[in-house]
Amino acid sequence: MARLLLIEDDAALVDVLSLAFEDAGHAVLRAHDGVEGLGRIERDAPDLVISDVNMPRLDGFTLCRRLREARNLVPIILLTSRDAEIDQALGLELGADDYVVKPFSTRILLARVNVLLRRQEIRAGTPNARRVVAVGALELDPERLEVRYRGTPITVTLTEFRLLEAFAARPGVVFSRERLLELARGDESSVDVRLVDTYVRRLRRKLEAVDPAFERIETVIGAGYRWRDRGA
Repeated sequence: MARLLLIEDDAALVDVLSLAFEDAGHAVLRAHDGVEGLGRIERDAPDLVISDVNMPRLDGFTLCRRLREARNLVPIILLTSRDAEIDQALGLELGADDYVVKPFSTRILLARVNVLLRRQEIRAGTPNARRVVAVGALELDPERLEVRYRGTPITVTLTEFRLLEAFAARPGVVFSRERLLELARGDESSVDVRLVDTYVRRLRRKLEAVDPAFERIETVIGAGYRWRDRGA
């Protein structure tokens, strides 16, 4: 049983979602706005957070940013009534693991929740998970979800980690956006494949903070992306 924190100021929606999550065997914690939600995350350490974006006192985007700045990697799904691509990209830029637009199917949201929880279980239960994966100057620790580049720790989300895993497993191989999205999210849900560009841009920025000359994630025009396998 996982503990889910639902941060939402719509009481009716909270009741509906809580019932669905509890029927699925999860324990549900509740918060009515971002400030209360941030406190519950720090106090109760939930397994996953589902947060509305438009909330009083502290919005979902700011909540997500504060958690990632504090190096808290709890999986986060953002809920919003705004479906513009720029809003989705902003949520992902700030470190969210997924983004669901209202109105949505409760079944789809539950499936997204289960995908993220399953990823965590796999990390924790894999016997060889402590084996560090290395490609050039990049090192990945699958159990701890830790990333180092040139010896420097880099904070990443679960989705970003999966993306780096795909690159590290097959350096030099070109991945299409569709394939990267499937590997990064772990499901086949219908979302704009251009969101991969947001993931890649965010990873590049984090790696460039360590090495300003970083250029290992290469864009292959018309095909996708690859990790350059020459040099460190």
